[in-house]
Amino acid sequence: MNESQANRRRFLKDSVAGAAGLAALTALPSGILAAPAILPSVHTGSRSGRPAGAARIRFSAIGLNHGHIYGQVEAVIRGGGQLVSFYAKEPDLAAAFAKRYPDAKLARSEQEILDDNSIQLVVSAGIPDERAPLGIRVMRAGKDYMADKPGITSLDQLADVRKVQKETKRIYSIMYSERFENKATVKAGELVRAGAIGKVIQTIGLGPHRMNASTRPEWFFDKKRFGGIICDIGSHQFDQFLFFTNSTQAEVVASQAGNTSHPQYPKFEDFGDVMVRGNGGTGYIRVDWFTPDGLKSWGDGRLTILGTEGFMELRKNVDISGREGGNHLFLVDNKETKTIDCSKVVTPYGTQLVDDILNRTETAMTQAHCFLATELALKAQKQAQDVKLKT
Repeated sequence: MNESQANRRRFLKDSVAGAAGLAALTALPSGILAAPAILPSVHTGSRSGRPAGAARIRFSAIGLNHGHIYGQVEAVIRGGGQLVSFYAKEPDLAAAFAKRYPDAKLARSEQEILDDNSIQLVVSAGIPDERAPLGIRVMRAGKDYMADKPGITSLDQLADVRKVQKETKRIYSIMYSERFENKATVKAGELVRAGAIGKVIQTIGLGPHRMNASTRPEWFFDKKRFGGIICDIGSHQFDQFLFFTNSTQAEVVASQAGNTSHPQYPKFEDFGDVMVRGNGGTGYIRVDWFTPDGLKSWGDGRLTILGTEGFMELRKNVDISGREGGNHLFLVDNKETKTIDCSKVVTPYGTQLVDDILNRTETAMTQAHCFLATELALKAQKQAQDVKLKT
């Protein structure tokens, strides 16, 4: 096994492990704080958590380069999808995927999947700069597409994707898992819509990550391949900013990014931050690769939502004050401070996406929102001032 294959295997193993580790207020309807944010799907879950009964759609996976592919697949399965086939150029990644999903067929090529008229959706966590071109091929083949973030790595790619999506009317979805697959964030969305903290003024999104350099493939360190740190990690934060401020138009006020501490990887970026302003509120974003090994999680991801009548803080992965697990949500209003249990919240993205595929609707995420979040991340990345620190 060569070093590249070894790195891929370590990276995949760590990614899958991390994914696996992943009284009412007076002014609100009775019980809203304790109730699940979304009603459970009509599908009855098996012991594995997968829906039982006939599948609602058939789908495939192409490109397995990031461990996020497993979360993407599981979301669609929970929504009623049947994983039919998959394809990866890398034999080691294909073998690991086949072990996890033995009932899915290993296709001989990407084209075999694109030519299969029974397939309605293709999901991908390929190398980031390859995701948009694949999505274009998928849409032109008459199928819907769900990419891992970043789903698009340049403004030129975005223009091409927008053009083909408009022509084909297919769904181009990007799985922003920090919102779609985090129970505390789903719950926060319900509370904001219910008016729990008044009108949202600002979001502050922090996305620190552990680097784990020895487990990363070569493309991870090449800005041309992953799009830059704001394009990559920051895409989550732009999605949440638009969602919680209910902004439909926005602009990047200022941004900066740089490689502050990893000269051995000259094409890498380890820090970035952004100020953004929309027609529904303002936002601040900070992302980095400096999570120390002493933390029990890959990153102390946090989201603060400031409203006119209170605020919420979400500690998504870990509470360093000592509470076990993740999905911690704290709400402060004019009466009290509450810690809200999010353990029974159902993450709806997979079910909503399958509904959208069947009904040609936009309940999971509007296409305009998907593209605007990406556009903001790409513009912030492109105009970012270079951060240089004294050595």
